Amino acid sequence: MVRHARKKSSTGIYHVMLRGIDKRDIFLDDEDRERFIERVINAKKLGNFEMYGYCLMDNHVHLLIREGEDIGNSIKRITVGYVAWHNNKHGRVGHLFQNRYLSEPVEGEGYLITVLRYIHQNPVKAGIVKEANDYSWSSYKQYLQAYQNENSSVDADLIKGYFKTFEDFRQYMNTPNSDECLEYKQLNKSTDTDLMKAINIDYNIEKLTDIPIKERNKLIREIYHNTGTSIRQLERVIGVGKAIIEKAIRQDS
Repeated sequence: MVRHARKKSSTGIYHVMLRGIDKRDIFLDDEDRERFIERVINAKKLGNFEMYGYCLMDNHVHLLIREGEDIGNSIKRITVGYVAWHNNKHGRVGHLFQNRYLSEPVEGEGYLITVLRYIHQNPVKAGIVKEANDYSWSSYKQYLQAYQNENSSVDADLIKGYFKTFEDFRQYMNTPNSDECLEYKQLNKSTDTDLMKAINIDYNIEKLTDIPIKERNKLIREIYHNTGTSIRQLERVIGVGKAIIEKAIRQDS
């Protein structure tokens, strides 16, 4: 089984997205959100990364960070402790996040501020609030604090270099746009050919039936959760029976 390596960023800056497994909510109340942000801030100190932006939605999270230690280690620091706390609080077991986080390198200065605007406008485009300032669980208000020389959880100096005043920042962040950054598109409406092409970006499944059962089931789970496809379509595309796929998925719950 071969996975393609993640694209490395020459700047060290990445846009990261974490999703709930099976599209489930990862935040059930404000205490959950507060605890997750605490985990991010703690991981930031331990991993020595810089954080330029974040947004917590019900079933996914966006982060904009410049890695210190390896980015994978930083994400693990954030998620492992939160999952343990969340499961204990809500009386559940098993995975909470999809097995593989999504990331994209952020290379150009223009794209950096585009990604930050995209992150801040997530709740606006979802119809939750009318303006980014109205949402409590993103880094938008942290920038207001930074411009007022108050303590902030974001490393604001880089972004402040692009916007002299908070009003400049506010206008850009609230400009209507059609930005699509690390956009996750449901593949269950795609053709079988499209799905196969998407799977082949990250996986080698030429002879799935020849892989040891434990490894095969793990691979099936990852493909199912990371593509959002249906069991029926996955059965057609990878050539494995429905019962095997269902059993592999159940082992993750």
